[in-house]
This record gives sequence, C-alpha cells and structure tokens, in this order.
Amino acid sequence: MPQVLKDFLTWCPPLLDGAKITIFLTIFSVTTGLIISVFLALAKISKSKVLNALSSAYIFFFRGTPLLLQLYFMYYGLPKISPYLTIQDRFICAYITFSLNSAAYLAEVVRAAIISIDRGQIEAALSLGLNQSKAMRYVIIPQTISRLVPPIGNEFILVLKDASIVSIIALADITKVTLNIASSSSTSLVYILATIIYLIITAFFSWTFRKLEHKSISKTEK
Repeated sequence: MPQVLKDFLTWCPPLLDGAKITIFLTIFSVTTGLIISVFLALAKISKSKVLNALSSAYIFFFRGTPLLLQLYFMYYGLPKISPYLTIQDRFICAYITFSLNSAAYLAEVVRAAIISIDRGQIEAALSLGLNQSKAMRYVIIPQTISRLVPPIGNEFILVLKDASIVSIIALADITKVTLNIASSSSTSLVYILATIIYLIITAFFSWTFRKLEHKSISKTEK
C-alpha cells in the first residue's frame, strides 16, 4: 500500500471527528440564529421605535464587525471584563458567537420575506378577527417558509466554512485538526484530504437545501 494512502487512512478518523464538531456547530448555530432572527425581524418592522432601534443596533453591530473579532472577544475579552463572564467550554463559546452573528444576517432575510407578502393578506386576517400577532403567526410567517429556504441554505454554507476560525480558540474542528496533523507530520498532504472532506460536506448540505426548496415550492403551489 502506498505511503500516501496509509497516511490518509491514519488521518481520516481525527479529521472526521473534527468534521462532526464543524457540522454540529453549524446546525446548532444556524437553528438558534434563525429563531432569534424572527424576533429581530418582527421588532425591526414593528411600530415601536424602541424595538426598532434595538433591533437595528443589534443587526448593525453583528453585521458590521468581523466574526473572528466577535469570537476572539467572546472567548478572550469577556474574562478580562469579569471572571464571571468566562465561558470555559470552547464549543459553547463558539456556538453562542455564531448564533448571535447568524441571527443578525438572517433577521434581514426574514424581514424581507415578511414584507414581501401582500399587505392585503394581513388586512384580510385582521378582518376575520385575528389580532396582529396571530395574523403573523398563522397567515404571514407560514407563507415565508418557501422564500426563506434558499437564503437560509446560503447562510448555512457560509457558517459551515466560517467555522474554521474556531481554531483560534483551539476548538478541534476540521481546520484545527488539519493544522495539528500538518505540524506533527511535517507534510502538507493533509490539506488535500481536509479539502475533500469540506467539499463533500458542502455538497451534501447544498443538495439537501435544494431538495427542501423544491419540496416547499411544491407545497406552496398545491
């Protein structure tokens, strides 16, 4: 068996363990970010100036600063402010940071999807006795789902790739494991295997979101 193939087989287990961390971090972060984004979007389009201002400030901050800086501050900066703000678990720290960041981007997506629904549907729902919150919950938001799938899929892929920055806090994702192997074995061939793993993961989730998009469109047309 060629030495390169032996090396690849040796590197696969730790790289796949790193892939699990990358995938779990992405799924949990985007899911939590989506939940937060709904409240941010509703606050942004509300008539309350206070809610609108708070939501706008949140979105401006997290979209206007680098994710790397946010993660660095969350893990290294908060303990400097107060020991009580220390987040010991690296995964939890990355999860919180990525969720807050993802929420800011998805908030604009959700807001755009909501305001794209015909205003007449809200008025019709209100005329049937539904209040504003129920009209949003039962009439407007369900119709935005098919429009949200493509941008959520794009955000998911972006977060999946951006997850590589967690190596700065020594979280053993794909990138961190790759760097460790490259350093210990003094070879750059491991980067090829890491790239292949990233491409496989990206291709799988891209295919998954395309299927979800077609399914949601089919339901809407029915």
